[in-house]
Amino acid sequence: MKGLKSGWGNGEEKPVSGAQLHRELPERGRASVARAASAGEPAMFAANESFVVSHAALCGIPISGTELLAMQEQTEEDGESEQGHTQRHAHHTFEAVQRRHTTLREKGRRGPAYMFNEKGTSLTAEEERFLDAAEYGNIPVVRKMLDESKTLNVNCVDYMGQSALQLAVGNEHLEVTELLLKREALARVGDALLLAISKGYVRIVEAILAHPEFEGGLRFAPSPLEQEPRYDDFYAYDEDGTRFSQDITPVILAAHCQEYEIVHILLLKGARIDKPHDHFCKCGECMEKQKQDSFSHSRSRMNAYKGLASAAYLSLSSEDPVLTALELSNELSQLANIETEFKNDYRKLSMQCKDFVVGVLDLCRNTEEVEAILNGDVDHDLPSDHNRPCLSRVKLAIKYEVKKFVAHPNCQQQLLTLWYENLSGLRQQPIGVKCLTVLGVMVGLPFLAVAYWIMPYSKLGRVLRSPFTKFVAHAVSFTIFLGLLVLNASDRFVGVKNLPNETITDHPRQVFRVKTTQFSWTEMLIMKWVLGMIWSECKEIWEEGPREYIMHLWNILDFGMLSIFVASFTARFMAFLRASHAQLYVDLYVTSTDLSNASLPAEVAYFTYARNRWLPSDPQLISEGLYSIAVVLSFSRIAYILPANESFGPLQISLGRTVKDIFKFMVIFIMVFLAFMIGMFNLYSYYLGAKYNPAFTTVEESFKTLFWSIFGLSEVISVVLKYDHKFIENIGYVLYGVYNVTMVIVLLNMLIAMINHSYQEIEKKKNMKKKRKKKQKKKQNRKKMKQKEKKRKKKKRKKKRKKKEKKKRKKNMKKKRQKKRREDADVEWKFARAKLWLSYFDEGRTLPPPFNLVPSPKSFYYMALRTRASFVRLSKARGRRHGSQRDVDVPSSRTKVGSCWRALAALFLSCSQDEYTVRNTIKHPTRYQKLMKRLIKRYVLKAQTDSENDEINEGELKEIKQDISSLRYELLEEKSQATEELADLIQQLGDRLSKSTKKP
Repeated sequence: MKGLKSGWGNGEEKPVSGAQLHRELPERGRASVARAASAGEPAMFAANESFVVSHAALCGIPISGTELLAMQEQTEEDGESEQGHTQRHAHHTFEAVQRRHTTLREKGRRGPAYMFNEKGTSLTAEEERFLDAAEYGNIPVVRKMLDESKTLNVNCVDYMGQSALQLAVGNEHLEVTELLLKREALARVGDALLLAISKGYVRIVEAILAHPEFEGGLRFAPSPLEQEPRYDDFYAYDEDGTRFSQDITPVILAAHCQEYEIVHILLLKGARIDKPHDHFCKCGECMEKQKQDSFSHSRSRMNAYKGLASAAYLSLSSEDPVLTALELSNELSQLANIETEFKNDYRKLSMQCKDFVVGVLDLCRNTEEVEAILNGDVDHDLPSDHNRPCLSRVKLAIKYEVKKFVAHPNCQQQLLTLWYENLSGLRQQPIGVKCLTVLGVMVGLPFLAVAYWIMPYSKLGRVLRSPFTKFVAHAVSFTIFLGLLVLNASDRFVGVKNLPNETITDHPRQVFRVKTTQFSWTEMLIMKWVLGMIWSECKEIWEEGPREYIMHLWNILDFGMLSIFVASFTARFMAFLRASHAQLYVDLYVTSTDLSNASLPAEVAYFTYARNRWLPSDPQLISEGLYSIAVVLSFSRIAYILPANESFGPLQISLGRTVKDIFKFMVIFIMVFLAFMIGMFNLYSYYLGAKYNPAFTTVEESFKTLFWSIFGLSEVISVVLKYDHKFIENIGYVLYGVYNVTMVIVLLNMLIAMINHSYQEIEKKKNMKKKRKKKQKKKQNRKKMKQKEKKRKKKKRKKKRKKKEKKKRKKNMKKKRQKKRREDADVEWKFARAKLWLSYFDEGRTLPPPFNLVPSPKSFYYMALRTRASFVRLSKARGRRHGSQRDVDVPSSRTKVGSCWRALAALFLSCSQDEYTVRNTIKHPTRYQKLMKRLIKRYVLKAQTDSENDEINEGELKEIKQDISSLRYELLEEKSQATEELADLIQQLGDRLSKSTKKP
């Protein structure tokens, strides 16, 4: 009976899947027929042919008539007992079933499943049983086959190329996985590890990592393709990369799946994600990969960056996750502009890093933790002078435009505290008190400046050094500067005294240009303010560096404004010098009392002419033109202060975006404008004097006509000729009409649409937030749908009341929408305000122009310290040079030996120092490390709780079914063992009873 048993001879029935139905039914039928033969049914089987056929058909085994006749002939042989008949008939039935099963399997292999099996090798019955047992978690069968079978191929695969280990891991059978891992020469262990990581099976991952192949961390190289060549199938990637690409490592996959616990385990094992080389790297490795498969190289870089940008890897692998995430977000945003084919992917990863930083900041619970994130490592990066935090992370976030981080309430609260430093009581005061404070600073600014010169570290000096007071002082100074610009032009508000063709002098012998080129007292004050602002800009360039200075557009505006002022005053001064030389010539060599009647040289007489006779290149005319441009730029600089106010800040941001859109539009505008300008000029350049107006006859006239036609200030007569050249005239009409349609109707409306788009871009972001919130609400409301349906029936009776409520709700919803529209505008405004604030947080530049031109005693003290430090550096550099020259003078043989010993000693010292620093950081973590560890713990716990709170999906239900199935097999094994033991006991009792009855 035991010889006739198949793998399912213990009476249990295996759960059957649709994909393996053609394989499972014959095996079940074979077991059923064998059970029928062994259960005392051989007589019935031999006597009743219909029973055999029907029984086999019920089991899914169609038996032909020839097979049935063969079984009958064997049963009619003489000399056989009833038991012999039974065994022989069962044997013939088994052979028939086996033949039928083989033919069906071959037909199935030639069917659609054949495309998955390139080798075309067929599985034996033993291997099929083994794979089925591993897939369904039949621990007893797997253990029995591993222990007893000598011909079993543990690495056999099914038609999809899955081994028993992969099937067990994919169905989360931990016990079966542990049994298989004990087997020697086991293949595809790495594939099983990747599968377990993708499924999130932590216990199975730990069991696989305990495999001897993972000892020493040799299998955790950057990528299996980059490991040392090993002729094994540890990482087979399903032979063709079915599930995972060949550049995926366990730690990269765990980071992709956001498996925090698995990432932690792999990091402890020594696994790391190597940062990809620069996009423009020209090393041999990158060039070789680019030549072999450029797409695969780009995808491998993308997979590596996905792992590096995951929150699980950032939080667990870096000592300073905030700094790492900020730098990585900037790198990914740059790659989005370089590798445009993967722009969306890189932008998503960059936003993922930014969201991680914001998430960590959101978990802060006290000021100490917020300061740690905003300032960085406070133990290594010491705060600036006078105990003011350095805010290095905030500056970095502003540089990389991490707006949500800067606009976060925790960050803004800390910045607001620093903004009112030494003025804590002013923060809670109403607007009226703050306005009075501004007026007081405006009136007493000269006295405050003198007090700061004398006592910079006094209480008054500390108040003036606070960011708010510095901002007010600089704003008041610039307001006075703008007032001087207005005052300088106030004498010409009503009109000038002399006309352009008149010359008015103070006395007859005075040269007219001496009077017009003299600087007034207002212009002298303006020049002092300009010098003060130039000195302030020079300090900023010295502190930040030219590259960082140019990156800010407001600095470029300031540089242009001050340069134009300097050029204007320089041209004015040159004109004054030349007029003074003419006046000196008159005083020395002209004796006439009236210069209008005197004969003067041409170069002297020119300075006595009225304005209408001046040359176009006259320095005074150039000075006046540049001065007017500088005045316009000076008033436009008011927009720099607007972000300080909540009402005007968003308007300034939208204005800046519209200016960017205008610059983009100008590219297309200039192309179209130049095309029509040159075309119309070529058409009408031969008709100079033959037109009713000079339009299009020269390049200048063509430019003027087309430019002013945009605003409707040109006429159709511009294309009309005096001659009867209708063809040229008609072409002119057509071109001029197409130009007006293109420019006025198409391009100008496109510009309006672009400006409108930039203004409403913030509202679109708000709509994206709405969609996300709606999705979350849908998930939460699914559970409450049934309750809502019941409530809806009751609510039908109360429609009248609801109408009133709906009206109120609509009003409230409108208010809420308006608030939400302001949310993104609020983020943009807070980001712009933080940029403005940080320019006043830095130490230095306390006094505004022109008070900063007078050096204070503090500046002399700092200058002495810097000169002393520079002398110390120079002396150290000279000492190093002398030491290097002495080493060069030593003989060559000694130098070689000495250099070797020095190199070894340096290597030993560096290694010992590194070990010492590592041990110190482990044994004595800094305050910043403790705070970051605390915050990262909160972040990881929050991420895990969020994932656990999700609804149960189909995969989790499948796992529960698989656990129940494996438990069923274990219970069946225990039952079979108990029945065998019971049968042995009954047989022993029967033997004893038979012996006791025979004795008498």
